[in-house]
Amino acid sequence: MDLYSDIARRIEHSYLKPDATYSKIEELCREAVENRFYGVCINPFFVKFVKDLLKNTQLKVITVIGFPLGANKLKTKLIEASSAVNDGADELDIVWNIGAFKSKDYTYVEEELKTIIYYTQNVTHKIIVETAYLTDEEKEKSVQIVINSGAEFIKTSTGFAPSGAKISDVKLFKEKAKGRIKIKAAGGIRDFKTAVSMINAGADRIGTSHGVDIILDKG
Repeated sequence: MDLYSDIARRIEHSYLKPDATYSKIEELCREAVENRFYGVCINPFFVKFVKDLLKNTQLKVITVIGFPLGANKLKTKLIEASSAVNDGADELDIVWNIGAFKSKDYTYVEEELKTIIYYTQNVTHKIIVETAYLTDEEKEKSVQIVINSGAEFIKTSTGFAPSGAKISDVKLFKEKAKGRIKIKAAGGIRDFKTAVSMINAGADRIGTSHGVDIILDKG
């Protein structure tokens, strides 16, 4: 497998902006199929629509829960997550409660995640910890909480914070996880060189709205 194919199969081609239209999501899906990306990441409203568009492909349907602030109550996140699974989502990217975590209410954060995961079994769960707001010590703590929750992935960013994925954060996650969870780097990944750097640092997946640009980038 050549390098470009390896990158492509890790890309979750995303469009999470509020101005998304049916035609834009159709274009996103078409690009994902043409470039053989891993999957498409969209807001929950479009899950059923995308599931139908991709029904004859191997691409995964990925959506976000509690996006982008993570400040919804558990009941709201749980309804959103369950509805997304019923609509056909294969993977859920869940924004944890950032405020509760920053308040050191670690028990609440962990139990919230465990509850959502319990009620949405048989799909993949990625926990967005929003590294832009965390100290290095908090990033280390976040790895343990995500592992304890039973999720399969820790994800760096929503793309809506002051900064997105950083090589240093991916390396830190990789070191502390010790193979117990995988890593999704997202936020600000717009070119081939950056995508390769993230993967070399330990990222298993790349979340980006610039998937086509990355694959076309020969620089």
